[in-house]
Amino acid sequence: MDHFLYRDGELYAEDVPVAEIAAAVGTPFYVYSTATLERHFRLFDEALEGIDHLVCYAMKAASNQAILKTLARLGAGMDVVSGGEYARAIAAGVPGDRIVFSGVGKTRDEMRAALTGGIRQFNVESEPEMAALNDVALELGTRAPITVRVNPDVDAKTHAKIATGKSENKFGIPIARARDVYAQAAAMPGLEVIGIDVHIGSQLTDLEPFRLAYRKVAELTETLRAEGHDIRRLDLGGGLGIPYARGNEAPPLPVEYGKMIKEELGHLGCEIEIEPGRLVAGNAGLMVSRVIYVKSGEDREFLILDGAMNDLIRPAMYDAHHDIVPVIEPQAGAEQRPYDVVGPVCESGDTFAKGRNLPVLNAGDLVAFRSAGAYGAVMSSEYNTRPLIPEVLVHGHQFAVIRARPSFDEMINRDTIPEWL
Repeated sequence: MDHFLYRDGELYAEDVPVAEIAAAVGTPFYVYSTATLERHFRLFDEALEGIDHLVCYAMKAASNQAILKTLARLGAGMDVVSGGEYARAIAAGVPGDRIVFSGVGKTRDEMRAALTGGIRQFNVESEPEMAALNDVALELGTRAPITVRVNPDVDAKTHAKIATGKSENKFGIPIARARDVYAQAAAMPGLEVIGIDVHIGSQLTDLEPFRLAYRKVAELTETLRAEGHDIRRLDLGGGLGIPYARGNEAPPLPVEYGKMIKEELGHLGCEIEIEPGRLVAGNAGLMVSRVIYVKSGEDREFLILDGAMNDLIRPAMYDAHHDIVPVIEPQAGAEQRPYDVVGPVCESGDTFAKGRNLPVLNAGDLVAFRSAGAYGAVMSSEYNTRPLIPEVLVHGHQFAVIRARPSFDEMINRDTIPEWL
């Protein structure tokens, strides 16, 4: 569910007409709904009611300060994967004891910053990282709380580029080696082993891979406890998918996911952490773009938009589908025609959809890309010296620009000319 609905013949973001935002900030732009962000976070929090838990938003999905503050004031923790994300979480007012640091390539400087500024735990992914973290903790005269990310060799049945739990993926340690790695960690005086971490992929639309992975985690928990480790926290990652197309079979609901967690892991008495990102932010955002031209090709029509692959990379990178809808509601039974929906970047890959049936559209019309709140603005770039597009947050009848579009002068003045030129 989201809060982007047609009302009186036009698309609204909560109680604000999308066309009104376009007139104020120009196109293209991202717009997020506060009500949708809050609703989706609460669904996860309520799904784990009755067990000790923390919902840590995977801020890689959408990391604007305003989004982080919106979720943090509801009690969300944050899952960060870089020093920059850690700094963003701290700047948004999230206390260190609600920040989890994940990722395969944490540097010593990042470790130092997190240990100094406060951290809930590091999700450690390899023995070399474990040794480095031990060194940094000892330098600072402290102990680093850790879980070890185990790779359960479970097929998440998702896109190959976002699967993370199979044996050939770069993430975590093979679950078969977990006992040895935990023994090494326990022998390091700078580390405090507190739990187990697992994350098998993103955009999962079936609970069974989760169930298989969590069953292996439950077995490992009991094995490690029998060997003297105080396993008291299980970080289960994120990955629950969203419906990108109206015809998609609906993925499992957070309440069903929570029920499965309780069934598989509830008997262990562990604190549970989950790290949803896409399901919190994905349907909470639109990208809005304007038609520049309608171009007739030899056997097709091209809808050329002012939004491009640098603004929303998912279709080019993952062949991802986004529903595209006109901002002005079409009449019931209105004529539709197939368009190739493309951007102005000089690459054939700058294509959002091919042969997409849409109402008849003309130059100047506004269209909205649904389910664009996750992995949209955060993955955008200034390719072709195209400015990063604005981000806008709606709250009821109000809206605010939460990231402004830079001017060309601001972009160009970031460059520094060497003195010999």
